[in-house]
Amino acid sequence: MKEERGHQRQSGLHEQIAPVDFKPLESSGNRQWLQLSPAHCAIAFALAFFVSAGWFVLSARSIYFDVQPLLSDSPITSEISIEGALNLQVGPRYLVLPGNIEVTVNSPGYYDFMGKLIVGEEQSQSFLINLTPLPGKLNISTSELQNVQVLVDEREVAVAPVKLLEINAGPHEITLNKARYESYTTSIDIEGRNVTQTLEVQLLPAWADITINTIPAGATVSIDGEELGTTPLVTSLLEGERALLIKLAAYKAVTQKIDVTARQRQTLPTITLVPADGLVLLESNPSDAGVTLNGEYKGQTPLELSLPPTTVHQLRFFKNGYQDARQELRTQPAGESSVTVSLKPITTEVKVQLQPNDATLYVNGQNMGTGSRSLQMLASSQTIEVRRDGYVSYTTNFTPRPGLNQLLEIKLKSIEQQRIDSIPPTLTNAAGQELKLIYPGTFEMGSSRRESGRQANEVLRKVELTQPFYLSLKEVTNEQFALFDKEHSSGIVEGQTLANLEQPVVRVSWEQAAAFCNWLSAQEGLQPFYDIEDGAVSGFHPESTGYRLPSEAEWEWVARINDNPDKPLRYGWGDAAPPPPERFGNFADKNTASFLGRVLLDYNDGYTLTAPVGSFAPNSHGFYDMSGNAAEWVHDYYGAGGFSGSQAERDPLGPTTGTYHVIKGSSWAHGTVTELRLAFRDYNNIPRDDVGFRVARYLGRP
Repeated sequence: MKEERGHQRQSGLHEQIAPVDFKPLESSGNRQWLQLSPAHCAIAFALAFFVSAGWFVLSARSIYFDVQPLLSDSPITSEISIEGALNLQVGPRYLVLPGNIEVTVNSPGYYDFMGKLIVGEEQSQSFLINLTPLPGKLNISTSELQNVQVLVDEREVAVAPVKLLEINAGPHEITLNKARYESYTTSIDIEGRNVTQTLEVQLLPAWADITINTIPAGATVSIDGEELGTTPLVTSLLEGERALLIKLAAYKAVTQKIDVTARQRQTLPTITLVPADGLVLLESNPSDAGVTLNGEYKGQTPLELSLPPTTVHQLRFFKNGYQDARQELRTQPAGESSVTVSLKPITTEVKVQLQPNDATLYVNGQNMGTGSRSLQMLASSQTIEVRRDGYVSYTTNFTPRPGLNQLLEIKLKSIEQQRIDSIPPTLTNAAGQELKLIYPGTFEMGSSRRESGRQANEVLRKVELTQPFYLSLKEVTNEQFALFDKEHSSGIVEGQTLANLEQPVVRVSWEQAAAFCNWLSAQEGLQPFYDIEDGAVSGFHPESTGYRLPSEAEWEWVARINDNPDKPLRYGWGDAAPPPPERFGNFADKNTASFLGRVLLDYNDGYTLTAPVGSFAPNSHGFYDMSGNAAEWVHDYYGAGGFSGSQAERDPLGPTTGTYHVIKGSSWAHGTVTELRLAFRDYNNIPRDDVGFRVARYLGRP
């Protein structure tokens, strides 16, 4: 059909439209219905209005605007206008359709409010509108004062007097400041809304008039460093403590404090000026002499003093090594003068003995020549210095005394000796053992063929020990060895223990002793002395300062050399044949007769087996148990006993290879003349219950 009608419209474009005759409707009733009277129109309009109004009333929401603050004290009320929506005011409320509205509120004395509000679906709604009051006006009067600083809430805003100063409504702090006046601060509640308020302030002066007089007049007056005029003077000063300075030529300056109270006039007591002191410069030859004035110490020359011109002053000059000088002095008012005195020296003869004799002598920094000499010295503290190449310089203070024969002996210490003296004489290792530093020398070890009890392996030979070394004062104990090997036990003999903590460790092989030394070196970060592979020592490093066993030669030096290297000890107690002195050491005594063959039947040391290390007195070098207790492994492989001849062996460490190692010293199991001698040489390659060890280490080359 749509296509058909469209087609008809399209085809009709090409057809001519012919007029037809008009025939009016025959029914007269229809014509009367189309012709409406004004009354009918009015009724229709009224009906439409009431229908629309009814719809609006039923659809609108009741809105109340709560405008704050309420202007209850003013006949003027706020004006409210609503834009953007149909509205109807009914009393204090408004009928508005739901949706967005724009509200404008105008109220005298307040900033206009303009805002967008959303009217919801609730039947009755209320909106709070807070109006911001316009600033208030403040007139500030300061009587006759001008240029008064005005601060509002600590911010400078104006200079008083000022009119119609705009300030936001609310409480504010007003401060008025002006130089030389007391500050004024008050709180004020600004009404705002263009209301004008008045603040009248009279600032109080912060000064007072001060009258100053002097005798004589004409003195210059300064307050707090500011010069104000000359006396007599009336000046106004700010309140508080003020510093007064009065000066007049040829008179002493006067200073004092003034407490000024605002608005309270003061007349200071008249100030009588005192004539100024005379200035005198005191000098002496030599300088740095002490000075007393009328018996009171004043200082050292050169010295400047101010002295009253009205009296005669007594001066005394003194210096160590010089005679005192005295002088009288009178000064002129405000005058300047100088005094110079020459002090007479007091000398005495001092003999200076120098060693070495070609050293150079200095006295107070002055070169006095080389060698020993007699000098005339001042009887005061002198700085004596002695110098020589290769030696440590020596400095001292010396005070010669007149009338005495005085000798000053000075022996310089070589730089090498100084180095030696700086080396610690003892040290404590990681196992808690104390070691002592030994400076050995040349001696003859072994024994003479005529010596009773001598063995064939004790060949006499010269040895030169050049390297200082540390040696432990005591043998290694079970407790110390357990730090390295906690499983080791020194065992039991005849039902008695050898394993107490303080007894020397025994039943250790030479390799175990060497391994303990390497362990000590590792604890202290030292190069190991021994090379150990699979528990066996394969070599050693003679240049190392790590821990090691002492060499046989070192052991004999410590055990046998007392005061005279040419006469080594035969026994630990001397040259007398056994038995030893009472309780000299731990040997095979009558306590061991039940299970040992050859013992000292007339000797009792109080112990059957080993004793705690250090139980007996040390030898002359401070080492314990060099005779008795436990015999000791030393570093050397065992050989026939070295080479006899005139050429001394230097720092021998024994053969480079071998099956056995040397054991030195007697033990708790030894009681014969042969075994008790310090030259006795034993050997073995397996642990024994009477063999322990002590540790050593080289000091190292300088």
